[in-house]
Amino acid sequence: MSEFIYLASQSPRRRQLLEQIGVRHELLLAGPEEDAESLEAEQHGELPADYVARVTRAKLHAARARWKVRGLPPAPILCSDTTVALGRRILGKPLDAADAHNTLSLLSGRTHRVITAVALAFGRREAMAVNVSHVQFAKMTAKQIADYIQSGEPFGKAGA
Repeated sequence: MSEFIYLASQSPRRRQLLEQIGVRHELLLAGPEEDAESLEAEQHGELPADYVARVTRAKLHAARARWKVRGLPPAPILCSDTTVALGRRILGKPLDAADAHNTLSLLSGRTHRVITAVALAFGRREAMAVNVSHVQFAKMTAKQIADYIQSGEPFGKAGA
């Protein structure tokens, strides 16, 4: 068994989680020649759980190709993606403060879903799991929303 894994994720939180549980890892990130953002484009009529599973699978396949091209030693490749959904609506990463404000206002006082897909590949084998968490937001005041946006926390994460 490998003594480490490749993590195909730019998420600082995912790196932190692996460090907390003592898993040695090496980042396997997209190079400048790859259009990683295009993998996250929604397809018309796609349900949120299907979307996050498809995106995670596509990211895993891209990471496997990257691993092969770079001639890296064998080790499991871990990939994950998370999205926030309100009904059938997928709420991605906010583009700017106004987008974050709209998203947080929409979620305020409502229950939404946080959907995460995790995929692992090693050799010819692949496995994937999808988890859905239901999150109830308290009603947020305009000041709370503004303060949260000002903190910078909403940026770089699905659903603000």
